[in-house]
Amino acid sequence: MPTPPPDPWPAPLASGPLSATVELPGSKSVTNRALVLAALAEGTSVVRRPLRSRDTELMASALRGLGVDVTDGEDGAWVVAGSGEPQVVRQRDLDVGNAGTCARFLPPVAALSLGEVRLDGDPRVRERPLGPLLVALRQLGADLDGVHALPLVVRGKGVVAGGSVELDASESSQLVSGLLLSGPRFTEGVTVRHRGGTLPSAPHLAMTVSALRASGASVDDTESGRWTVAPGALRPRDAVVEPDLSTAAAYLAAPLVCGGSVTITGWPRDTAQPGAVLPELLEAMGGRVSRTDDAVTVSAGDGLHGLTADLRDAPELTTVLAALAALADSPSRLTGVAHIRLQETDRLAALAKELNGLGGDVEELPDGLVIRPRRLTGGVMDSYEDHRIAMAWAVLGLGVSGVEVRDVATTRKTVPDFVGSWTTMLG
Repeated sequence: MPTPPPDPWPAPLASGPLSATVELPGSKSVTNRALVLAALAEGTSVVRRPLRSRDTELMASALRGLGVDVTDGEDGAWVVAGSGEPQVVRQRDLDVGNAGTCARFLPPVAALSLGEVRLDGDPRVRERPLGPLLVALRQLGADLDGVHALPLVVRGKGVVAGGSVELDASESSQLVSGLLLSGPRFTEGVTVRHRGGTLPSAPHLAMTVSALRASGASVDDTESGRWTVAPGALRPRDAVVEPDLSTAAAYLAAPLVCGGSVTITGWPRDTAQPGAVLPELLEAMGGRVSRTDDAVTVSAGDGLHGLTADLRDAPELTTVLAALAALADSPSRLTGVAHIRLQETDRLAALAKELNGLGGDVEELPDGLVIRPRRLTGGVMDSYEDHRIAMAWAVLGLGVSGVEVRDVATTRKTVPDFVGSWTTMLG
């Protein structure tokens, strides 16, 4: 008999103002970029304070399967023994779970290895956009089977010619990042030009460029929508992973519902993470923000107000902001995020369905949501196996009695113990 699903998690209702300090886990996006660049570098790298979660563990495991030694270091670090040379494949079948970074960063790395691999993952990952990357890889000289999506077979020859390519990355900036990260190891390097609709998540591309330069790569991104990575050796690094600022959304949103304040430590002063705009957005919704050199504090202000915002550069914040908007004193309009329909789930549809199921008034737009606050009732809310959705319902539960979250364990994608850290924050 199949194992029955665990009982839904009863999201705690706020019992009073908060006074909490939270140390976030590392950024998933930064961790997986650091692992890939370390695997392609000439020498041994150390990735410190990495996120240890399903997505990053899948990346580390896949790199081992591609012949790279990734071992445990001190204090949870990963030690990655790159060589700058083609590695012999050790494992044919590589699991990418439902991780967009794994699905899009690994095919170019596999093409630089020696041997055949098959990449596949959860049912949902087979629906996530991949086709433009596969077409581009073939044009650059890779040998692979697969047209639009996973599963995918890559026959690594140890070398990819590289050169110039155009693709439509309007459904995911990771399609560009996947090519850029391996670009220094292509014989001719790579030039990628985006052709198509609006490019989402520009900060994630800036994060990729920053990581490449920190590893010694020469990158020209002076022309909008065009990136050139010169061929050359990547140097090993001792890289410290920043906290995940998108994950901070749930914790820093809490005071706007509960009162009091929450401080996030380790907040970087300079960062390419899209979550860096979070404090300003929460301030626009009524929060009060204060900063020190290495921390951000959000406190309750004069109420919780609606928000009108284009979130195209910070789409990961949409879920928590939508939950806040459902509790606000005026309507909200969140736009610019059509592409989040193609992430772990159709996030716009999921947010609308679940909030309306509790009595809300949420209207789907082609690229966002209009949220008109109403009195909500409790109920079981589906997470759709999506970590950002589950965290949003935890925020909602602070202000709505009786909210229960189905499969809250999916938060392990970015927070290894979300329930524990949430409970600790609430005191």
